[in-house]
Amino acid sequence: MNIKYNKQPPLPPGKLGLPMIGETISFLRDANFTKKRQQQYGSIFKTHLFGRPTVLMIGFEANRFLLTNENQYFSATWPASTKALLGPASLAVQTGGIHQKRRKLLSQAFQPRALTGYVTKMAEITQTYLHKWESLGTLTWYPELRQYTFDVACKLLIGTDTTSDRQLAELFEEWCEGLFTIPISLPWTKFGRGLSCRQQLLAKIEKLVLQRQQQPSSSEDALGILLQAKDEEGNSLSLPELKDQVLLLLFAGHETLTSAIASFCLLLAQHPEILATARVEQQQLNITEPLSIEHLNQMTYLDQVLKEVLRVIPPVGGGFRDVIKSCEFNGYLIPEGWSVLYQIGGTHQDSNIYTDPQSFDPQRFSPERIENKTKPFSYLPFGGGVRECLGREFAKLEMKLFAALLLREYDWQLIPDQNLDLVMIPAPHPRDQLKVNFQHI
Repeated sequence: MNIKYNKQPPLPPGKLGLPMIGETISFLRDANFTKKRQQQYGSIFKTHLFGRPTVLMIGFEANRFLLTNENQYFSATWPASTKALLGPASLAVQTGGIHQKRRKLLSQAFQPRALTGYVTKMAEITQTYLHKWESLGTLTWYPELRQYTFDVACKLLIGTDTTSDRQLAELFEEWCEGLFTIPISLPWTKFGRGLSCRQQLLAKIEKLVLQRQQQPSSSEDALGILLQAKDEEGNSLSLPELKDQVLLLLFAGHETLTSAIASFCLLLAQHPEILATARVEQQQLNITEPLSIEHLNQMTYLDQVLKEVLRVIPPVGGGFRDVIKSCEFNGYLIPEGWSVLYQIGGTHQDSNIYTDPQSFDPQRFSPERIENKTKPFSYLPFGGGVRECLGREFAKLEMKLFAALLLREYDWQLIPDQNLDLVMIPAPHPRDQLKVNFQHI
């Protein structure tokens, strides 16, 4: 008599590290955390991060499995510190049907018509900062770029001018510092300070929302559009939800975008031949009137450069998911109750997808090659699936507008003997904050 036993597949290889904290400290401090373990264990391994046993999965097949099984095996999640600081009504932490409804409503702020309306103001702010940097000559660029993207986010997303409220930027910076930390709520910890800043930021946002509700309707910024937006049942966003969604929009329109723009500045300074080719395109287009979306669409080489920047240094390294039902992938068990982290950076460095992935080569995105199209879920700078970044077109617009205006009139060189190794948390940036000499051409 043959008796068949359903043998459960093994857990992925790896180690869980110390009790409670697992390998969280190494994960936060070591830019090569994933690469080292991938070399040791392969493209799927276990660890313990932010208080949870976690499976790391790398590669386009893993991305496809994870991102196409949302709400079946997996549910979007964040580390406890991030969830607490983003807030319970934030789109980032909502799941299932409520997430889909809210996403549809918030997407109204990023429709093509809305984006077209943002261009003039975005260009004005960009020119102001370029003139400022020219007058400085030598500067530490990363903090300046943070200020620039925060000003754009405040003006175009919530309609405020940060020059009249510098405290807003300071509170926001400290809030960001607590997002990816061990959630110990004491006044002197980064998380504790982040919680305090969240309350102060929400108070400022509430005051702003109440003021705007007394004014005539406007569609000049995302908040104006959201104040008028209604879901399919005709319901508007409540005040608590508006506050959390505005905080998320500011974070999404600032932190990762600063990283992407800084990476563009760094990589082009390191590859002067690519910078020269991108500048030639601007000269050949010879656009004399204010830039429009139609002008930006003509910049095909710049488009390739920006795609390659986002491949080489993706602003978001990956995404967490809760395992809501045990499943199997590549012969390994992914147990219910664990976390899964998919890896964008690791996928972008896969030599099975990209030719010589370590090199900075915008031509890989030319119409003749289009390397990212060979395999689905192999290029994910804005994530993928039902939770792909809602503001990706806003981000792409700001990156391209900034890059075009910079290339047309300015030059920059890296100051020698600085540490350009990337700090990865909360978003990749050079350790010495990108020191440059900046001048008009």
